[in-house]
Amino acid sequence: MSSVRIFLFQKLLYVKFLKLTLKKLKIKTFTLIKVCAIMIVLIFVKEEKMIYFDNSATTIPYPEVLRTYQEVASKIFGNPSSLHNLGTKASRILEASRKQIADLLGVKSTEIIFTSGGTESDNWVLKGVAFEKERYGKHIIVSDIEHPAVKESAKWLSEHGFDVSYAPVNDQGFVDIKALAALLRPDTTLVSIMAVNNEIGSIQPIKEISELLADKQGISFHVDAVQAIGKIPSADYLTDRVDFASFSGHKFHSVRGVGFIYKKEGKKLTPLLAGGGQEGDLRSTTENVAGIAATAKALRLVTDKEAYALPKIAKMKEVIYDELAKHKDIVIFSGKDDTFAPNILTFGIKGVRGEVVVHAFEEHEIYISTTSACSSKAGKPAGTLIAMGVPTKLAQSAVRISLDDDNDMGQVEQFLTIFKQVYEKTKKVR
Repeated sequence: MSSVRIFLFQKLLYVKFLKLTLKKLKIKTFTLIKVCAIMIVLIFVKEEKMIYFDNSATTIPYPEVLRTYQEVASKIFGNPSSLHNLGTKASRILEASRKQIADLLGVKSTEIIFTSGGTESDNWVLKGVAFEKERYGKHIIVSDIEHPAVKESAKWLSEHGFDVSYAPVNDQGFVDIKALAALLRPDTTLVSIMAVNNEIGSIQPIKEISELLADKQGISFHVDAVQAIGKIPSADYLTDRVDFASFSGHKFHSVRGVGFIYKKEGKKLTPLLAGGGQEGDLRSTTENVAGIAATAKALRLVTDKEAYALPKIAKMKEVIYDELAKHKDIVIFSGKDDTFAPNILTFGIKGVRGEVVVHAFEEHEIYISTTSACSSKAGKPAGTLIAMGVPTKLAQSAVRISLDDDNDMGQVEQFLTIFKQVYEKTKKVR
């Protein structure tokens, strides 16, 4: 039964209950008719269905994922390091989840390390690799369009004795391979490049960078795959040359507070947390077993859906793109070909700040964002757009739509209807 049918069924039951109550209270039928009329207005006017187009910020956890979380959290809550039976059960779930994630990504279970999310994973890899290899060199390279978790970690390292170079991107938001090659030095120990840009969806040339680094085994290659999982094939960002990759569960319908790192077998990573020696003596803290089990379930569900979900998402993006492109005061920063993620579409209305557009849609319970969720409250223009050479004022107009399989074409049509209203209203401030 669809959510709409369930909703109407619930209202029908409520009306029947109200009718019986009114009968007992000897209230006239005319009064009942007026009450029912008011209820109909409430159903179709007050109960508007939310449209969530901000899936790159976070996703709605799948019901099956929440059931898994609740089941494990309530029944198998033991510490996986404990020797008793409840601890053993928790440990088995932990390792089964690790194996499932590894199998789905095509790696070994010993190469998966659980964390609290993408930010911790990025921080750990950059700092952990930098300190692990500092005796060989103190030069690292990140791209100009990395997530703040990477760029701020790089900045921190630059303040603690490391030399950081930033690989530029072209005007479409793709890392310039030749410029990256020119930055490599004998003392370079780490290159960190995201798989999918979180602000415009550009898919970075990870395979080409892997080829560039093929004969430079002394350089560790890290990929921030937080926005890639479930959106592009894992083979596109987990190449044989990639040594580390970061992931975050809430970006693919799991709960928040769970992430993981892929660490290629044999590669070393200096621990940042000292304590009980969990995660192979690399990350000391009691593991979030319920969250990890939920994340394994989410990854399986997302992987199972990829074959039909991604074309559906791409089609929705194409429909929105084509409509936006008809308007002269609209600039579209994302492409719709396969060099961009199928779910992300970033655009701007010239002369109108992005937050104005976001709040205009919010009035209709349509939720989009001003590019990166992690940077939006700072009020800064999208760093990716600035790196692409977009003028600051135009970059400040950017808003991001990020779609998911949970969305449908009906929502797209409703979005476009509201877009036309927003576009007309903003003419006054353009």
